[in-house]
Amino acid sequence: MAQREFPSNPLVGVGAVVVDDRGRVLLIRRGTEPMKGHWSLPGGLLELGETLIAGVKREVLEETGLIVRPEAIVEVIDRIYRNSDSNESLVRYHYVVVDYWCRVISGEIQPSSDALEVAWVSRAEWKDTNFYSLESITVQVIEKGWQMAQEAGNYG
Repeated sequence: MAQREFPSNPLVGVGAVVVDDRGRVLLIRRGTEPMKGHWSLPGGLLELGETLIAGVKREVLEETGLIVRPEAIVEVIDRIYRNSDSNESLVRYHYVVVDYWCRVISGEIQPSSDALEVAWVSRAEWKDTNFYSLESITVQVIEKGWQMAQEAGNYG
């Protein structure tokens, strides 16, 4: 397994903007670093030999109990976290994350694996009030994925 903390090179991750038939987006509260305890999109590291699509499906299932169908790439982003405990600007974590818009196929929502909690969130909660204290890049990715779902007629 690749070294996550202080890696020698970037690691590839996947994330999911899961939109339900009511136009809500699925969030998880992270149970591990980086960003432990913060709300974000479900996702994680790609495993060796695993395709991006398979990785998204696996991560969402592991963290939320839902089976999803990835529909399209929303965004590819750099997530670089520097070590703030030293005078050096060492890279503590570096992920290149491919985020997908996903539809729910089946399953019962429940936190598991690396997620402490899961929640369906309305557009007002992520965009207007930012009730879950999401990072600005996360809000941008959610909004773009939600727009893609809306244009595709994912919900009525």
